[in-house]
Amino acid sequence: MRNRVWASTAALAGFLAVAAAQLALVVVPVLLVLSMLPGAAALRIGLPVCMATVGVMAYATWRALHTRRPQPVGIPVTRDDAPRLWELVDGAAAAAGTRPPERVTIVADAAAKLIERTRLLGLAGGRRDLYLGLPLLQAWDTADLKAVVAHELGHFSPRFGRLAPVAYRGRTVVARVVPRISRRNPAGPLLRAYATLYRRIDAPFSRAQELQADRIAAEYAGPRAAAAVLRDLPALDALLRVFHAEYLGPGWQAGRVPDDIFGGFLRVLAARAEEIAVLRTREPGPPSTWDTHPPLRDRLAALTAPADPVSAVSPDAATADAAPDAATADAAPDAATADAATGGGEAEAGPGAAGQPAPRTADGPVGTAQAEPELIPDLPGLGRALQTVAFPPQGRTSVGWDDFFGAARTVEMQREADAALTTVSRAAGSVVANAEDVLELAGDGRLRKIAETVFPGLPADETAYRVIDLVTLLLALAALRSGAARWRHSWTGTAELVAADGSHLDLGGLAAMAVDPATVATAREKLAALGIDVAAAPAGDGEQARPEVVGGVVNLVVDGARTDVLVVDTGLFLLPGLPRSQNGSAKRRLAEFAAADGAQRESAAPGTRFVPYADVANATQVRRRSWDLALRDGSTIGVRTALDSDELPGGWTALDDAVAFLSRTR
Repeated sequence: MRNRVWASTAALAGFLAVAAAQLALVVVPVLLVLSMLPGAAALRIGLPVCMATVGVMAYATWRALHTRRPQPVGIPVTRDDAPRLWELVDGAAAAAGTRPPERVTIVADAAAKLIERTRLLGLAGGRRDLYLGLPLLQAWDTADLKAVVAHELGHFSPRFGRLAPVAYRGRTVVARVVPRISRRNPAGPLLRAYATLYRRIDAPFSRAQELQADRIAAEYAGPRAAAAVLRDLPALDALLRVFHAEYLGPGWQAGRVPDDIFGGFLRVLAARAEEIAVLRTREPGPPSTWDTHPPLRDRLAALTAPADPVSAVSPDAATADAAPDAATADAAPDAATADAATGGGEAEAGPGAAGQPAPRTADGPVGTAQAEPELIPDLPGLGRALQTVAFPPQGRTSVGWDDFFGAARTVEMQREADAALTTVSRAAGSVVANAEDVLELAGDGRLRKIAETVFPGLPADETAYRVIDLVTLLLALAALRSGAARWRHSWTGTAELVAADGSHLDLGGLAAMAVDPATVATAREKLAALGIDVAAAPAGDGEQARPEVVGGVVNLVVDGARTDVLVVDTGLFLLPGLPRSQNGSAKRRLAEFAAADGAQRESAAPGTRFVPYADVANATQVRRRSWDLALRDGSTIGVRTALDSDELPGGWTALDDAVAFLSRTR
């Protein structure tokens, strides 16, 4: 095993040798050419030639091996704040035979990460920070936390020799740097080719080192807890994604924020235990290219197998054999990036079965078996403090969970109603804004004719069903605006619209009456008796949803002008582009614009134009990623790519999907 450690470390150092050799391949020919020129000519053309060749390659190599990343946002916890937690961390470090982290920070992800600042692609280490996800503290007991922390610090263990931590943190850094090398970077092809060789050399040792980290976790927390963490990690991570998508996301887009986000997640943990049990039985997805973790079944089997002689070295003996500052790190490259490279960076560790973090219990599903209260004093208070930094409201209104869910569902309904009423208005030739206008159309018999125009070719019963569905939606909005209805929320199912006193509210039956000219007057009387004003308007901007950001592209050419484009679910924001001299700030400005709201967006990018999808009649692709958008007023917007066009994550895909949607019949 020690031979493999040396091979892995030597292969890591080879990256720097390859980078130097690649630069030399450019420098040597240039110097030979210059040496054959007369002295005056060599001086006159030498500087431009060196800048155009050597300078470009040197900069390309630096860019290839250097990436920046922001530090995870969280709340630092000092030894005085949580002495029991720090005792746990110190014990895990002692079990691994390495030094503890300098700082512990609680973060919002379902993750445990050990990040070390590194230099020279991880060959030189630095300060270590441990990041613990608050969802882990909510879902796991103390034994599970001991296991996950020991696993993280186990990556820093020198049991395989003093170079083992160096090999591991270097592998982690390379796994983050190489996939992010631009395809247009001239230094990239050779570095990517060498990375393939490096991965093959390092793979046997990296997997052995992962199994060793699992054994250290079992030694410190017990095999039962170590195995439970491996099984439960993906389940808790999946549940957190469900929580963000189904519970938090809709209300967030509606301009609201819950007053206790992590308290809501705790309720989901308690209410959806059966679903979590199902998630725990799922097989992990295929590993990423740079994932160092063996298959889950192999890791679980290794926890019950006898330890090999090398892994059985005592922590004290291992420490004596190790370099005092040696360190390593873990985590799949998809989970996070690192500031790793020739200039500086970070190495990060994460325990997931495929680099993914998640939850607890040895035999049963993840629940709310939290750690000892003394481990983190006032965990709910810590959650509220973390919310302020991890989920800044950015102008959103803070409300309780019931109001939060109600606002989210109402805004979703309003968005559906707006899209339908726009189509009805176009067919009617006049503005149709609410339930009152639709009932007017039903009363004089025009609603049925409009429906036949909007849904040509559909059977009569299907057309009638769609009309009733729309009117039911409009009546529900009117009932909410009138105070005659409210939402009844469930943590396990969908919300239910009920009367203000909690009784059943049959709006579907009233809608069926309202679309029939013979019974529309009766429907109006019944609605009035229920206190529903069909002409009720939204209360202020309470039902105005924030457009959901899908992606963005900078430095496009729109109608001949340099323009950045932000793609949202309702249309396209066209921002006047920055001058080429400020090209480095374009992506940051577009990201800030995407995160801003209302007046903040206007001040962030004056002159911005919003083009709703409803105003676009058709889209035609002129050439690859260049389009003409035909508007309903007869004008056309030409969108073209430029040499320096670039994307926010997912930007090109979002723009392609938007144009594909606009090109279809709507």
